[in-house]
Amino acid sequence: MAYIRSKKEELTGYQASGEIRPSVDLGCDFIMVYGIDPTMPERIRQYREKGYVIHLMTGIAWGEYQEYLDGKWDGRKHWDEGQVDRNGKDVIHNPTVPYMVPTVSFSEYLTDRLKVAVDAGVEAIHVEEPEFWDKSGYSEAFKREYEIYYKEPWKPQHESLDAQYKCARLKAYLYKRTIDRVSAALKEYAKVKYQKDLRFYVPTHSLLNYTQWKIMSPEAELISIPTVDGYIAQIWTGTSREANVYEGVYKERTFETAYLEYGVMQELVKGTGRRMWFLNDPIEDLPSYTWENYEYNYRRTAVASLLHPHIWHYEICPWPHRVFDGRYPRFQPRIAEKIETSFETDQSKPIPQSYSTLLSGMFQLFGDMEQSDILFEGGTDGVGVFMSDSGLFQRTFPDGIVDGEELGDRFRAAMHKNSGNPVDEEAAARLMKEIGEKDSLMYDFIQSAAFPNFFGVAMPLVKYGLPIHPVQLDNVRRFAGYLEDYKCLVLSYEYMKPDAPDVNAAVVSWIREGGTLIYVGDGSDPFHKIDAWWGQRGYANPAEHLFELAGLGRDPKEGVHEVGAGKIVVWKELPARICLSKELADQYRSLVQKTLADTGITWTYRNDLTLHRGPYVISSVMAESVSDEKKVFTGVYADLMTNDYAIIHEKDVAPDDVALLFDFSKIEGEDFRIVGTSARVEEGETTENGVMLRLKTADKIKAFTRVRLPKQPTDIKAIDEDGEAVVLESSWDEETKTLLVSYQSVSKEVCVTGKWA
Repeated sequence: MAYIRSKKEELTGYQASGEIRPSVDLGCDFIMVYGIDPTMPERIRQYREKGYVIHLMTGIAWGEYQEYLDGKWDGRKHWDEGQVDRNGKDVIHNPTVPYMVPTVSFSEYLTDRLKVAVDAGVEAIHVEEPEFWDKSGYSEAFKREYEIYYKEPWKPQHESLDAQYKCARLKAYLYKRTIDRVSAALKEYAKVKYQKDLRFYVPTHSLLNYTQWKIMSPEAELISIPTVDGYIAQIWTGTSREANVYEGVYKERTFETAYLEYGVMQELVKGTGRRMWFLNDPIEDLPSYTWENYEYNYRRTAVASLLHPHIWHYEICPWPHRVFDGRYPRFQPRIAEKIETSFETDQSKPIPQSYSTLLSGMFQLFGDMEQSDILFEGGTDGVGVFMSDSGLFQRTFPDGIVDGEELGDRFRAAMHKNSGNPVDEEAAARLMKEIGEKDSLMYDFIQSAAFPNFFGVAMPLVKYGLPIHPVQLDNVRRFAGYLEDYKCLVLSYEYMKPDAPDVNAAVVSWIREGGTLIYVGDGSDPFHKIDAWWGQRGYANPAEHLFELAGLGRDPKEGVHEVGAGKIVVWKELPARICLSKELADQYRSLVQKTLADTGITWTYRNDLTLHRGPYVISSVMAESVSDEKKVFTGVYADLMTNDYAIIHEKDVAPDDVALLFDFSKIEGEDFRIVGTSARVEEGETTENGVMLRLKTADKIKAFTRVRLPKQPTDIKAIDEDGEAVVLESSWDEETKTLLVSYQSVSKEVCVTGKWA
C-alpha cells in the first residue's frame, strides 16, 4: 500500500519556482526546484529541510538567459540565436525571453549553469520543453545550422515541400543534440567530482499536442539518447482542451484528447526501463477561467491519466503557488502573445476549500497506483493507432497549396467551448460541408490545430468505448517485438511518413505473424512528393511500398487481403474526411468493428471507458456516443471524488462526467487499509491497544482520512507536532469498517489515536 511510503520512491512530485510555504507543503515525494537563478541554492535548502527529495528543473528552449544573450557569459552576444519567423519577427516566450535555436554554444552555456545545481546536491535534473516552433526557422543561427547539417545553402521553408520537411526535421534534431550533449556532460561532471550518479529527465508535451500546435521537438527520438533516464508527460487542461472536429462538430473534448495524449506518451518508456511521470494541473496557463471551469477539466484529465495502468508515477501539480495562493479568474489583456502579466478583478477568488481538499486527496491517491490487478471493461485491449515523430514535419504546407480562401475566422467562429459560447449551427454545418468539397479548404483544415487526419481515425473509436493506444511507428525498428501486444493497428501515411523502408518491413512482418492492419488513406497528401526514399525507389507514396512488400501489388483494391497469418484491410479514404460527418464516422467504426470480429475481438459499442485498477474503479462516460445512458455502478464503494470519501451503494455517471471509486469487494479480509486521504499518511498502524495515524498536509486544507480497521475504535483524539490538541471530527461506518477523521490543517503534523472498545 503506497499511501504509506518513503519519499525516496519518488512516485509523486511537483515543480516550483517560489520558496517553500505552508500552502504548498503538499506531502508529495520530491520537488523540482525551478530555475538556475542566484536564489536556487537557498530554495533547494528550504525544500530539503522539509524532507523532500530534490530535483532541479529549467527550460531548455527558453529561460532567463540574458547573461548568455547579452554576451556576459563568453564575451559574444547571442541574440542572433533566438527563433525568428519569415517576417523577421522574434518568436518569444515573453517579451524579454526568446525561444532559442539550440546551438553548440548554447548547450555549453546550459551545461555550465547547471553544474551549480549538481554542486548543490540535487538528485536529478529536468530540462523541460525542447520546443522549436514550426513558423520559425529564419534566424541567422538556424541558417548556419542548416548549411552545416545538409551541406547546402539554406532554403526558406515556405518555398517548397522539401524545404519545409527538411527544416522541420532539423529543428527536432537540434534539440536532440543539445539534450544529448548537456545530459552526458553533467553526468560525467557529477561522476568525476562527486562520485555520484546524476539522473536526467526531459519533461515534454505529448507528441499529439506538439503536432497540433506545430512545435518541433524530439519525442521518440529521445529514446536513442542513452543518458536520458525518463520523462514527464506534460499534459493538462491547456493542451487537452485544444478543440477537434468529430462528426462535423468543432469542440473542446478534454477527456478524450487527454486520454490519447497520455496514451502516446507511455510509448516513450515501453520496453526501455525508463521512468515516466504523468502530469496533472489543477488550473492552466490561461488565468481567465473560473475555478469551476478549472475543476471541470482537472477531473477529466486526472481520470484520463489513471486509465493508463502501466504508468504509476505522477507530477501532481506544476506551480502550486499559483494554484493554492492564486485568485481567479484574472484579466489578461494580451492573449495573442504568451506573456505572464495578468490582473485580479472583483470576480477573482481564492481556491474553494472543497476543490483544495479534492486536490489534496488526488495528490495522495496518485501514490497508490502501482496495481497488478487490471481489467478494462469490454475486453477490447490490443488495438492501436499509429503516430510518428515525422508527423511533426508536415504540419504546414508551403506557399501555393492553400490558395485563395482559408478557414480563418469562419473556423474559429464554429468552435464550441466548454465555457460556453454561441455558435451558428447552420453556418458551422455549412462550413464543414465546404471543407469536404474544396481542396484548398481541406488542406487548410489538415494543417489546422484540429489535426483532423489523426482525430479522424482515433476519435470515432474512443467515443464508442474502444480503449485504443496511440502507437509509436518509429519504435518498430528500435525494439524487437514492439508490436507483439497488439492484435489490430490502424495506419495512415497521410499525416506521417516512415523514416526508412525497414519500418514497413517490420510492420509487414508483424502482419505475417498474425497481426491485422487497417490502412486508411487515399494518397492525396502533398508531402508524398518530397525527395524521400520511396520516391527515389519509384513509389508514389510509402503505402505503395508497404503493399508491395506484403505481396498485394502497389495499388490493392479496397477490402480485406490475406497476408501470411494476418491481413491488411484497405480503405481508400482521407482520414480528415471522417471528421466531417456522422455517416463517415459510422462507416469507419463498422469497418473496424467487423475487422476486430474477424480477429476474434468483440467490440460492443459503449459510451464509457472503465478500468478496474486494483481496488479502484476509474470511469469516464462520454457524450456524443452510441447513447446518452448513464453508467450505473452498484456495490459498496467509497466515492473518491467527494471530500469525505462518501460510502455509497450506487453511483450514476452521466454522459460527460467521470467517476473514481474505491471498491470494497477488492479488499475483503484486509484489516488495515487507507481508503482515501487528503493528508499524507507518514505512519499508520494498529496494535493490540488501538490505532495510530501520523498525518501531514498543507495549510488551509480541510483534511479527511478514511481508513479500514478491524473494529471500531473509541476515545479518538489528535495532537499536533507541538503537542497541542487538534479539533477532530470522526465517524464510524460499520458496513465497511472504516473510520473517517477530519480536521482543519495548519501545515503541522497531526497524530490521531484511538483505542479499541
